[in-house]
Amino acid sequence: MLDMQKKTTASQMKRPEILAPAGDFTCLQAAIDAGADAVYFGLENFNMRARSGINFSVEDLPEIARRCTEGREVPVKRYLTLNAIMFEGETEKVERLVASAKPYVNAFIVSDWGVIEICRRYGAEIHVSTQMSTSNSTAVRFLASQGATRVVLARECTLEEVAEIVRKVDPVEIECFVHGAQCVAESGRCLMSHDAFGKSACRGECRQPCRRRFKVQAVDLYEDDEGNPVHESDTAFIVEPHTVLSAKDLCSIGFVDRLMQAGIASFKIEGRARNAEYVMTCVKSYRRAVDAVLSGTYTPQLVAELTVELEKVFHREFAKGMFYGRPGVGQLTDSEDSLGTRVKRHVGIVMDYFVKAGIVQVKIQDREIRPGDELQIHGQTTGVKELVLGEMRRDDERPEVAERGTWVTFAAPRCRVGDKVFLMERR
Repeated sequence: MLDMQKKTTASQMKRPEILAPAGDFTCLQAAIDAGADAVYFGLENFNMRARSGINFSVEDLPEIARRCTEGREVPVKRYLTLNAIMFEGETEKVERLVASAKPYVNAFIVSDWGVIEICRRYGAEIHVSTQMSTSNSTAVRFLASQGATRVVLARECTLEEVAEIVRKVDPVEIECFVHGAQCVAESGRCLMSHDAFGKSACRGECRQPCRRRFKVQAVDLYEDDEGNPVHESDTAFIVEPHTVLSAKDLCSIGFVDRLMQAGIASFKIEGRARNAEYVMTCVKSYRRAVDAVLSGTYTPQLVAELTVELEKVFHREFAKGMFYGRPGVGQLTDSEDSLGTRVKRHVGIVMDYFVKAGIVQVKIQDREIRPGDELQIHGQTTGVKELVLGEMRRDDERPEVAERGTWVTFAAPRCRVGDKVFLMERR
């Protein structure tokens, strides 16, 4: 699929970093196991996903660093997101966070000038967030003069503009989002959630009102002397398509070769609020695509195969973002819900694992399972393990169905007591 008329051939291309989101330890392990070169994550606050449950604590930093480095010839890099705006009076909190995290991370992803200055004082590596809406080489060079070693470009840049910026700012690294949700606002800087709920997107608190359906209702502005409407009207209608402010998800799997030709240093996957199978699937797919470009095996058939894989997990309608032009009505999705072709159903929990035999014992709590079912096992240390269920046993029995309230054993990859077992059903 590579355009061999381009100056950069597959043999001359550099391997871009695959940068994965991590909202918890299960996602972190899934990203590492799937082949991510780097992960990005947040700590409690001052990032664009400030809700609890999708962030780590300062106490987690040593374990994160251990998993990313121990026993690895090439460590997985760690980038801490500090890309929310910082208000007056919060400087000391941010300074403590930078000081605590610096020994365990490779860089800080930032967007506030005050946070940049703090990072400079502590000698921390600076990656400028897409929240700064950097969209030209002049801005990149200025940010580099202030200490930035990498800039995440605004999502509004076309692929042609990205390539030109890369060419003009070398050796400053350029990072771009290649997959995941997109905000209808410019580079995600939106006040809609702030106005509707008092929860600012610029502080990582977005409640995503843009993803909802909207109703337009007539309001009569004219009243008589007694305050009654002159023209009574109940006129109202639901705006079509349903999500007029909801952008389609970005999917770049069909032009990974073009992204590599452009010289992008890091392929960033959006999704710190998404689940572990999403992280695993996206990292594996883009890892395979990049490797295929470098080996000369990136074909339309492979793209079709990887697209099917990406469609299995949570997603809205796919689009090419703005890499091939500024957005229009074609960038908005007609669907409110996930279009993922697989649904995860909770089966039960791991009661025991017999390492030498490679056998797991599972307590069936919610969904019954049968041989041939596709299962996933999730855990904070395990990450995500996939398997097709083979023969099941219960003492001397070989049950054909494992029903709720029972237990069974079967062959499975290494997992741990307490891990969750899921049935992957096709929609």
